[in-house]
Amino acid sequence: QGRRMTIAGSMTATGVLLVLLVASGAFGWSQVDQSFQTITNPNGTVTVVNNSTAPWWIWAGMLGAFVLGIITVFAPKAARFTAPLYALAYGMGLGAISAFFNGMWNGIVAQAVLVTLGVVVVMFLLYALRIVKVTPKLVIGIIAATGGVFLMYLVAWIGSLFGADLYFWDNPTPLGIGVSVLICGIAAFNLLLDFDFIERASKEGYPSYMEWYAAFGL
Repeated sequence: QGRRMTIAGSMTATGVLLVLLVASGAFGWSQVDQSFQTITNPNGTVTVVNNSTAPWWIWAGMLGAFVLGIITVFAPKAARFTAPLYALAYGMGLGAISAFFNGMWNGIVAQAVLVTLGVVVVMFLLYALRIVKVTPKLVIGIIAATGGVFLMYLVAWIGSLFGADLYFWDNPTPLGIGVSVLICGIAAFNLLLDFDFIERASKEGYPSYMEWYAAFGL
């Protein structure tokens, strides 16, 4: 009974979450006290030390966003309430982190945002024009690849607890760059699953609260 999920409603919810994300991100950025120290080494090279700081509650917000995300995953009915709060909390932390990175490498955040938007547009066109069709085999492949990336990060994190550095994809080597590109590709293909879910759920008449769940996924 009641209103059903629609593609337009899902896109509206996505737009609302994006606005909240950007607004809270700008606030988080403004809360970072940026401070950098330039040190000239004996060999003549220059090292820039990032001494920037952010209020503790910024990082508490990130933890809150994680908790809200888990709640939303397992309780879709709560998405219309938890998804906006998630966007606000996550955006605040993302804005602070972006300020740290942009201070070290000026312009890197703008590049990351533009590339991300570009990837979203390209993947949407590939899906809308049916250049890439979301088949059961493709879904299984994307999920398996995503799980593999998760396990790789998990093993590297566990190794770091014992003093081992397994984050080889962070190094500017051909292997590290190749793995990083592969990870980005898998992340991009996950967007196809989101687009397919919105289209199928709308056709099948899912309840309206799933619009916020779909927007949360995007």
